[in-house]
Amino acid sequence: MDEETKTTGPCQEDGQQTGGPQRIVDFGSAVSRSRRGNIYTLTIIGQVEGHQVLPETAKTTKYEHVMPLLASLEQEEEIDGVLLLLNTVGGDIEAGLGIAELVAGMRKPTASLVLGGGHSIGVPLAVAPRVSLIVPSASMTIHPVRMNGTVIAAPQTFNYFERIQERIVSFVAKNSGISKKKFLSLMLKTGEMAADVGSVIYGEEAVELGLIDRIGGLGDALDCLYEQIAQARREREERLAEAT
Repeated sequence: MDEETKTTGPCQEDGQQTGGPQRIVDFGSAVSRSRRGNIYTLTIIGQVEGHQVLPETAKTTKYEHVMPLLASLEQEEEIDGVLLLLNTVGGDIEAGLGIAELVAGMRKPTASLVLGGGHSIGVPLAVAPRVSLIVPSASMTIHPVRMNGTVIAAPQTFNYFERIQERIVSFVAKNSGISKKKFLSLMLKTGEMAADVGSVIYGEEAVELGLIDRIGGLGDALDCLYEQIAQARREREERLAEAT
């Protein structure tokens, strides 16, 4: 690896760097440093774990780890952009939506790349960054809000589910090019999945629907981030020039 690009762990509180390989093992994350900018890569894999601890045999993304990490990255001066790599089956709704809201609220350049799958609550996570990309072979499952094996015994419970669903629909429509009406129709579609209501869409279809911005791979996602970083630097220089 040349001197221009190095892979390390994120900064510690004293400004020192942690070991890159160990950081990848522990958190599935790494920092790539180059003259074009320093990019923090974060993976969202398996199930998004919420308030209940999942079995040790399950691959999980823990919201109590990701949320403070994102807050730290937003304030870290040495980090210029954040890349999310997604291959998730979904998981806890409020945990996933909370992470998505944090990403959407970041001022730093952000991009996502859907690999394998971005299912269920993975959809809001995929569209949360400024630019979203998907590989042609990846898939995304869109389905209504539900709880495993739970029988809705009161109108209030049903109304609560509807309100949660509306939050998801509104977030996705706000952060992508798909309309609420179209996304809801995909969510409630029948006949496509044998034992469920909803839709499964693939790479190019997700782009055609406006759910994802572009078809692309890792190089495209990095180029997208570097373009955002360059634009942010130009705007910062212009503000400084105007101030003087």
